[in-house]
Amino acid sequence: MANPKLYLASTSPRRRELLLQIGVSFEALRVRVDESLRSGESPQTYVARLALAKAQAGWRQSALALKLPVLGADTTVVCDGRIMGKPLDRADGLAMLRYLSGKAHQVWSAVAIVQADREDSRTVATEVYFRVLAEDEAEAYWQTGEPCDKAGAYGIQGYGSIFVARIEGSYSNVVGLPLMETAQLLAEFDVSVWN
Repeated sequence: MANPKLYLASTSPRRRELLLQIGVSFEALRVRVDESLRSGESPQTYVARLALAKAQAGWRQSALALKLPVLGADTTVVCDGRIMGKPLDRADGLAMLRYLSGKAHQVWSAVAIVQADREDSRTVATEVYFRVLAEDEAEAYWQTGEPCDKAGAYGIQGYGSIFVARIEGSYSNVVGLPLMETAQLLAEFDVSVWN
């Protein structure tokens, strides 16, 4: 991308699409961080820690280049206090969908920016209400391939949208990047939107 204004410490196509949606030019970086949940860690603390760790890893990787700010983000699904990351396999994915069926759950996301000795972050929660899912439609949904790389084994922006009865809060947060909070954070680092 020409004249990037920041680095995105993520290869998530959804996060790339969301940043482009608000007119931010960026360059994506592939970073690796340990995403293991720590004992006793709350969902809010978990996503905030991972978003910041991703931004910090991206900063270390890019610090010798253009000195641009680095944005990191993380999203997880929480139902009845249980953190649900990406499914390990088909059985895990179907178990997640069964667990979410007919219930409300929360989607927690954090976004963090690091630049030199500055860092800041925002954390957002959205309440999502699933209708009751039939076993055969959960299986058919798994077969689409969409749930394989998504927290909670569903994507609200794709086929999984038909399971969502309603949401309370930020839609873009459920997709993977809360745009209002991201734009506020970008402004603090003099990164403009709508370019």
